[in-house]
Amino acid sequence: MNKPINILDKDYLQWVSELSKRYRQSQVKAAIKVNTEMLKFYWSLGRDIVALKAEVRWGSKFLANLSRDLKEQNPKSTCFSPTNLLYMKNFFRLYKGYGEITPQLGEQLENVSTIPTKIAPQLGVQIKKDIFSTPWGHHKLLIDKFLNEPQKALFYVHQTVANGWSRSMLHNFIDSSLYERQGKALSNFKETLPCVDSDLAQELTKDPYNFAFTGITKPYNEHILKDALLNNITRFLTELGTGFAYVGKEYRLQIGEVENFIDLLFYNLNLSCYVVIEVKIGKFTFADVGQLGGYVVACNHTLRKAGRDNPTIGLLICKEKDRIQAQYALESSSQPIAISEYDLEKFYPEKVEGTMPTIEELEAKLGDSTNK
Repeated sequence: MNKPINILDKDYLQWVSELSKRYRQSQVKAAIKVNTEMLKFYWSLGRDIVALKAEVRWGSKFLANLSRDLKEQNPKSTCFSPTNLLYMKNFFRLYKGYGEITPQLGEQLENVSTIPTKIAPQLGVQIKKDIFSTPWGHHKLLIDKFLNEPQKALFYVHQTVANGWSRSMLHNFIDSSLYERQGKALSNFKETLPCVDSDLAQELTKDPYNFAFTGITKPYNEHILKDALLNNITRFLTELGTGFAYVGKEYRLQIGEVENFIDLLFYNLNLSCYVVIEVKIGKFTFADVGQLGGYVVACNHTLRKAGRDNPTIGLLICKEKDRIQAQYALESSSQPIAISEYDLEKFYPEKVEGTMPTIEELEAKLGDSTNK
């Protein structure tokens, strides 16, 4: 009889991590290099158009003429259409100051809070790397949407690189207002978690969560909603964010002589901790935080492994909340908890692809965390 592999086995996960790393390097190294060099050229061409004030200097038909002349000298090229040349100009305009590391960059980075906090020069290098690692089709979409909002564009650039988003997935998250929702849940993380962990935990939250993919349009109860979420587990995990691994529904916890059942239990590989999620179809009440806090403590006692797992986090997702009441409840709890709402009505594109990590990547990440 074959012995099942324990996905938390340290040696196995370390090996999977190494295999995954070697595979990804062999598959994408050349493609990334080509994309980076192409984008650097587009950047420099856009910079030249702006610096030379080309449209003023050579007239309103400048882009059409430049397109014709570049095609004549580079007949095999397909990137020199007037439209693409305009995108190159706007590519430079959108990220002006971020594509080059300058002494002034530190001031420009003050409000780019969606990228992990680092010393300004290091952050500048990371932003530049992200810009030139993002596919051109993604940049064209961001230029169309955020030409005069570089901070929003940089947020989506970073998320694209960090999560491996396809263009359709990027479009999906823009349409679902991810920038406005990301990290917006009410929480007590700053008071209950170490500083670095609290910032990362907060950034992983959303408010509201977009559950329109469930397709629920008629009256429902909590059982129906939870079933709909799990019947669309890929989309649910995508909405939760990268790094969430599903552990179980109605997860049984024996606490003393009493059986308790957690709505939904996940493990987050970025935080190296269990995440207890309670879903409520009604308005938030004080009792909800008390119940969730008890589950968090129980998970710490029964599931959390010393030296491997960080403290368990609780996430309450309800249909409606009074912010002041929710804040008072959070202040009363010593456990790390966040409170968000959910929305069933926002548009969600039919095709969802690109962000879900593979099982190998999830296991590899967990393996890396055990070595820290």
